[in-house]
Amino acid sequence: MKEMSTGNTVPVLVLKEGTGRSTGREAQKNNIMAAKIVAETVKTTLGPCGMDKMLVSSFGDVAITNDGATIMKELDVQHPAAKMLVEVAKAQDNEVGDGTTTAVVLAGELLAKAEGLLDKNVHPTVIIEGFKKASEKAQEVLDKLAIPVCITDDETLREVASTSLASKGITVAADHFARVAVDAVKQVAEEVNGKYKADIDLIKIVKKHGKSLDETELVKGIVVDKEVASSQMPKLVEDAKIALLNAKLEIEKTEFDAKINIESPEQIDAFLRQEEAMLKEMADAIAKAGANVVFCEKGIDDMVLHYLAKRGILAVKSVSSNDMEKLARATGGKAVASVKDLTAEVLGKAKKVEEVKIGDDKLIYVRECKNPKAVTIVIRGGSTHVIDEAERSLHDSLCVVRNAVEDAKIIGGGGAPEAEIAKALKRYAVKVGGREQLAIEAFAEAVEAIPLTLAENAGLDPIDIMVALRAKHENDANKYFGIDVNTGEIKSMIDLVVLEPLRVKQQVVKSATEAANMILKIDDLISVKGGGKAPPMPPGGMGGGMGGMGGMGMGGMPPY
Repeated sequence: MKEMSTGNTVPVLVLKEGTGRSTGREAQKNNIMAAKIVAETVKTTLGPCGMDKMLVSSFGDVAITNDGATIMKELDVQHPAAKMLVEVAKAQDNEVGDGTTTAVVLAGELLAKAEGLLDKNVHPTVIIEGFKKASEKAQEVLDKLAIPVCITDDETLREVASTSLASKGITVAADHFARVAVDAVKQVAEEVNGKYKADIDLIKIVKKHGKSLDETELVKGIVVDKEVASSQMPKLVEDAKIALLNAKLEIEKTEFDAKINIESPEQIDAFLRQEEAMLKEMADAIAKAGANVVFCEKGIDDMVLHYLAKRGILAVKSVSSNDMEKLARATGGKAVASVKDLTAEVLGKAKKVEEVKIGDDKLIYVRECKNPKAVTIVIRGGSTHVIDEAERSLHDSLCVVRNAVEDAKIIGGGGAPEAEIAKALKRYAVKVGGREQLAIEAFAEAVEAIPLTLAENAGLDPIDIMVALRAKHENDANKYFGIDVNTGEIKSMIDLVVLEPLRVKQQVVKSATEAANMILKIDDLISVKGGGKAPPMPPGGMGGGMGGMGGMGMGGMPPY
């Protein structure tokens, strides 16, 4: 890129040769267009009547899903502004686990409305400030709409899980999955300072091909993807007392070379007997502690397995550290670093430990632990694609139940909160006045895109639906009224039990506003081609310095 210096015709090289640059309105339009295209891609997946996407990787792997976060991760997005929307979906998924599609659609809609204001010469800073105020006001509205929920209210929590599952591809088993999700989250939830905390990482998910989704099972204990270490061992142990070992049950090899001079056959015999005695001692120590099941993180010598089998002890070796941690929480046991530390106090307990054969695989089930703080869900399904989608759906439902339990607040779904936010923002915009009023009104219109999209995806007339929805919400008593996508009528979402956690809606508004504002703030887009090594800085010139941006990760951007 060359610029002419004033007063003479000598070109001044400011940016590296071949650098692409778009500035001002052109750069803004470029970014907004890219973000809108990404939002359009996932728009059709929103709601219970949303369509699925088939994603085929370069290796030919197929994923069929309508989970916004999965679609965004799988899309190999090149445009830097579009990548920001992918980050929004990831943040939404990591933070609250659901509402990813809603967040991306809202961000795209906010940018579309901002584009209209930019065309009217409203400055981006004014729009950003208006959006910030609108976002804060929307949070206040959501807080007022929140309904308290208690951890003991199983039915309501199940409805929250069902609402999340209604938009997924596993509606046939939605009720069963909702029940499993609520039971699992309640099992791992712990009360801390009067509030509940539920870490869903303590819910292990095992996927096994075969049977149907309805046979997905919640195991009040842990399922380990291993088999019993020796064929001589029992495959089932009732009233299990479980030793958790983080040590090798083998003879330690020395780190230095050592020679033993053996001069007679008796010495060989004594040497081998000594080794055998040491291994037998390990098995004796386990039996002495009262354990009848052993989970070992490291290897177990064949001789130790032999002695354990003789005593009717079930052993499992090479268990992952992750599983060991969950086993400790589930059984109430304590992992020890040596067999010498094994006592009756550190043993975990379970009603039953058994090896189960599923298809060609063998799994160890640790069942019916007393009040386990880690559990397992074994997902079954007719095909790999069904199981994968079931796992994604289950993850979302576990997250929404976790959010409802932790915050103890829920909210109506079906576009009801969005309609209420839009109504409040239109009134608020008049009070704010000035140019920011235009931005707040634009935000209100963007939020209405969510119920509008729900209606469109259900094959309803979006204009008729929006007119009816606005009319209902004019009466403050109808604040929970939303779209019944099955009948096309405006009904109370509380009566239809379409419920969502408050946290999901709050995060949608936050992340969408932040992404839109960040993209609006950009007025200059410089892309360095073939960036890699920065060329040395030429004396008195800027070319090298700016060219060095290739080394800062901006290389490889597509041309605009």
